[in-house]
Amino acid sequence: MNIDYEVYSCIPAKGILEGILDVHRIIFDTTDGFIEKMQSKPHLLFSVAFEGSNVIGYKIGYELTNEKFYSWLGGVNPDYRHLGVASKLMNIQHRYLEKEGYKTVQTKTLNKWRSMLILNIKSGFDITNTYIDRHGNLKIVLEKELSKGEKR
Repeated sequence: MNIDYEVYSCIPAKGILEGILDVHRIIFDTTDGFIEKMQSKPHLLFSVAFEGSNVIGYKIGYELTNEKFYSWLGGVNPDYRHLGVASKLMNIQHRYLEKEGYKTVQTKTLNKWRSMLILNIKSGFDITNTYIDRHGNLKIVLEKELSKGEKR
């Protein structure tokens, strides 16, 4: 199996975006409003994993400030889990952010996404806060200090 990775600093072409939406739908069982939410985010960054021309995983984030980036959404098709795809997508994202001069990356997760929580902690994130969202879910806020990259 050959897995390739690409980075896009804007919303990708239609075929790739449709692949991302397919993976998102498999994981989260919906794509309601997803494209509209993407379009409202500043300085979007997509890290995408492919097997051949098929999207098998993605990680999307956007700028919070010129020093802090928010790693927003991501996932890997269940057929491709436990192959290191999520870790590789995260590493690609963080290397890109370092080069762009971001100092920290933040993410949020739910306790039910245990594998993501564990991956974040193993990857150097610290839990910095928790809160109850508008749906009554406990949200876990994590942040990681990035290595010093070039200035933006």
